Amino acid sequence: MATEQTYTITELAREFSITARAIRFYEDQGLLNPARSGRARIYSRADRTRLRLTLRGKRLGLSLAEIKELLYMYDGVRNSAPQLQRFQGVLAERRAALVQQREDIEAVLAEIDMLERQCSALLGDNAAGAAAARAELARRMRG
Repeated sequence: MATEQTYTITELAREFSITARAIRFYEDQGLLNPARSGRARIYSRADRTRLRLTLRGKRLGLSLAEIKELLYMYDGVRNSAPQLQRFQGVLAERRAALVQQREDIEAVLAEIDMLERQCSALLGDNAAGAAAARAELARRMRG
Protein backbone atom coordinates (compact mmCIF):
# COMPACT_ATOMS: atom_id res chain seq x y z
CA MET A 1 0.00 0.00 0.00
CA ALA A 2 1.45 3.36 -1.02
CA THR A 3 1.87 6.04 1.58
CA GLU A 4 0.23 9.40 1.12
CA GLN A 5 2.41 12.23 -0.19
CA THR A 6 3.42 14.57 2.62
CA TYR A 7 5.21 17.92 2.68
CA THR A 8 7.34 19.85 5.10
CA ILE A 9 6.71 23.48 5.89
CA THR A 10 9.90 24.35 3.99
CA GLU A 11 8.73 22.51 0.88
CA LEU A 12 5.35 24.27 0.91
CA ALA A 13 6.93 27.66 1.58
CA ARG A 14 9.26 27.17 -1.36
CA GLU A 15 6.56 25.85 -3.68
CA PHE A 16 4.16 28.73 -2.99
CA SER A 17 6.83 31.42 -2.55
CA ILE A 18 5.65 32.36 0.93
CA THR A 19 7.30 32.27 4.32
CA ALA A 20 7.04 29.47 6.85
CA ARG A 21 5.67 32.12 9.19
CA ALA A 22 2.74 32.73 6.80
CA ILE A 23 2.00 29.00 6.75
CA ARG A 24 2.07 28.88 10.56
CA PHE A 25 -0.28 31.89 10.61
CA TYR A 26 -2.75 30.09 8.34
CA GLU A 27 -2.48 27.09 10.64
CA ASP A 28 -3.21 29.30 13.68
CA GLN A 29 -6.28 30.62 11.85
CA GLY A 30 -7.59 27.07 11.40
CA LEU A 31 -7.05 26.96 7.64
CA LEU A 32 -4.45 24.16 7.82
CA ASN A 33 -4.23 21.19 10.16
CA PRO A 34 -0.90 19.41 9.77
CA ALA A 35 0.00 16.26 11.63
CA ARG A 36 2.90 16.43 14.07
CA SER A 37 5.96 14.30 14.47
CA GLY A 38 7.57 15.72 17.57
CA ARG A 39 7.89 19.42 16.80
CA ALA A 40 7.86 18.95 13.04
CA ARG A 41 4.74 19.70 11.05
CA ILE A 42 3.76 17.16 8.42
CA TYR A 43 1.41 18.52 5.77
CA SER A 44 -0.84 16.23 3.74
CA ARG A 45 -2.01 16.66 0.15
CA ALA A 46 -5.26 18.04 1.60
CA ASP A 47 -3.28 20.67 3.56
CA ARG A 48 -1.40 21.57 0.39
CA THR A 49 -4.69 21.98 -1.49
CA ARG A 50 -6.15 24.09 1.34
CA LEU A 51 -3.04 26.29 1.26
CA ARG A 52 -3.32 26.70 -2.52
CA LEU A 53 -7.02 27.63 -2.18
CA THR A 54 -6.24 30.01 0.69
CA LEU A 55 -3.64 31.83 -1.39
CA ARG A 56 -6.03 31.99 -4.34
CA GLY A 57 -8.70 33.45 -2.08
CA LYS A 58 -6.24 36.04 -0.78
CA ARG A 59 -5.37 37.02 -4.37
CA LEU A 60 -9.09 37.52 -4.99
CA GLY A 61 -9.21 39.79 -1.95
CA LEU A 62 -11.31 37.50 0.21
CA SER A 63 -11.03 37.74 3.98
CA LEU A 64 -9.62 34.82 5.95
CA ALA A 65 -13.09 34.30 7.44
CA GLU A 66 -14.59 33.98 3.95
CA ILE A 67 -11.83 31.62 2.87
CA LYS A 68 -12.28 29.51 5.99
CA GLU A 69 -16.05 29.30 5.44
CA LEU A 70 -15.53 28.15 1.85
CA LEU A 71 -12.87 25.63 2.85
CA TYR A 72 -15.10 24.10 5.52
CA MET A 73 -17.92 23.82 3.00
CA TYR A 74 -15.45 22.05 0.70
CA ASP A 75 -14.49 19.40 3.28
CA GLY A 76 -15.88 16.06 2.28
CA VAL A 77 -18.18 17.24 -0.51
CA ARG A 78 -16.73 18.45 -3.75
CA ASN A 79 -18.62 20.96 -5.88
CA SER A 80 -21.82 20.78 -3.84
CA ALA A 81 -24.57 23.20 -4.87
CA PRO A 82 -24.56 25.15 -1.54
CA GLN A 83 -20.79 25.55 -1.72
CA LEU A 84 -20.87 26.77 -5.30
CA GLN A 85 -23.78 29.12 -4.62
CA ARG A 86 -22.01 30.62 -1.61
CA PHE A 87 -18.83 30.99 -3.66
CA GLN A 88 -20.79 32.78 -6.38
CA GLY A 89 -22.16 35.14 -3.74
CA VAL A 90 -18.69 35.86 -2.37
CA LEU A 91 -17.38 36.49 -5.89
CA ALA A 92 -20.29 38.83 -6.67
CA GLU A 93 -19.59 40.83 -3.50
CA ARG A 94 -15.90 41.03 -4.33
CA ARG A 95 -16.63 42.11 -7.91
CA ALA A 96 -18.96 44.87 -6.67
CA ALA A 97 -16.29 46.14 -4.27
CA LEU A 98 -13.65 46.15 -7.01
CA VAL A 99 -15.94 47.94 -9.46
CA GLN A 100 -16.59 50.62 -6.83
CA GLN A 101 -12.85 50.93 -6.16
CA ARG A 102 -12.20 51.29 -9.89
CA GLU A 103 -14.82 54.05 -10.14
CA ASP A 104 -13.26 55.81 -7.14
CA ILE A 105 -9.80 55.54 -8.67
CA GLU A 106 -11.04 56.88 -12.01
CA ALA A 107 -12.64 59.87 -10.23
CA VAL A 108 -9.41 60.61 -8.35
CA LEU A 109 -7.35 60.30 -11.54
CA ALA A 110 -9.69 62.73 -13.31
CA GLU A 111 -9.26 65.16 -10.42
CA ILE A 112 -5.46 64.80 -10.62
CA ASP A 113 -5.56 65.41 -14.40
CA MET A 114 -7.58 68.58 -13.88
CA LEU A 115 -5.25 69.86 -11.14
CA GLU A 116 -2.19 69.11 -13.28
CA ARG A 117 -3.70 71.09 -16.17
CA GLN A 118 -4.42 73.98 -13.83
CA CYS A 119 -0.86 73.96 -12.47
CA SER A 120 0.63 73.77 -15.96
CA ALA A 121 -1.54 76.67 -17.13
CA LEU A 122 -0.60 78.78 -14.12
CA LEU A 123 3.09 77.95 -14.48
CA GLY A 124 3.01 78.71 -18.21
CA ASP A 125 1.33 82.09 -17.79
CA ASN A 126 -1.49 80.82 -19.93
CA ALA A 127 -4.30 83.07 -18.72
CA ALA A 128 -6.99 81.38 -20.81
CA GLY A 129 -5.87 77.90 -19.73
CA ALA A 130 -5.67 78.97 -16.08
CA ALA A 131 -9.16 80.48 -16.23
CA ALA A 132 -10.54 77.31 -17.82
CA ALA A 133 -8.83 75.18 -15.17
CA ARG A 134 -10.20 77.38 -12.35
CA ALA A 135 -13.69 77.17 -13.87
CA GLU A 136 -13.39 73.38 -14.06
CA LEU A 137 -12.24 73.26 -10.44
CA ALA A 138 -15.13 75.48 -9.32
CA ARG A 139 -17.61 73.35 -11.30
CA ARG A 140 -16.37 70.13 -9.72
CA MET A 141 -16.40 71.59 -6.22
CA ARG A 142 -20.04 72.67 -6.62
CA GLY A 143 -21.22 69.38 -8.08
